Amino acid sequence: MISIVMPTYNEENVLPQNLRVLFTQPGDYEVVIVDGGSTDRTRVIVDQFNFQHPSPLTPHPSRQVVAAPKGRASQMNVGAQAARGEWLLFLHADTVLPHGSLRRLNELEEHGEVQAGGFMHQFSGDDWRLRLISLLDNFRCARSRIIYGDQALFIRRSLFEQLGGFPNQPILEDVAFCERVINVTSPVLLSPPVVTDARKFVKMGVWRSFIRVLLIILHVEFRLPVLPRRFFQDVR
Repeated sequence: MISIVMPTYNEENVLPQNLRVLFTQPGDYEVVIVDGGSTDRTRVIVDQFNFQHPSPLTPHPSRQVVAAPKGRASQMNVGAQAARGEWLLFLHADTVLPHGSLRRLNELEEHGEVQAGGFMHQFSGDDWRLRLISLLDNFRCARSRIIYGDQALFIRRSLFEQLGGFPNQPILEDVAFCERVINVTSPVLLSPPVVTDARKFVKMGVWRSFIRVLLIILHVEFRLPVLPRRFFQDVR
């Protein structure tokens, strides 16, 4: 079984639609939503959402809603502790999995050589600048196998626990964790891609977002000094 761990914080804009899409996925999975103290309607949406598959013939996936201190590392680690699956899949609330991906992961459960992985990435919409950002990011990931948080990282529970979970740091916890992962296994990179809502990049400014992503890539690739936390502006 797959445990989808979804950290949330003030995600009322995307959560209703993305949950509906998620629960059309066939497969054996559960959803663990970990809220970091949302002040908008996120918890109301989660509590009132009908966690039923549209087809009565499809098994009903279980779900849990838990709370954790705000911060992706903290929230994802708490979600992993509550999860029951062989696979842990960490999914951002504004990111949509390609259809059939969960069933594909179910099939990989028996292939012990696959220990971790993620998906290619693209943004919603048709802005060529955002397509360019995804292209660069996918090239970086194919080269380094460092999987960012919005690429739906999945990993076997035993390996996740062996590596001690996500490091308790406020930024780039996904990069730090994947640097540990690639020391013991080579993550697979699946397609078709996950699709992330582009609203945050548009709100921040596409070119500004592009420069921000480029600096993060350079920071990771060339071990540049730690970027200031204000560089990672929390845009909703």
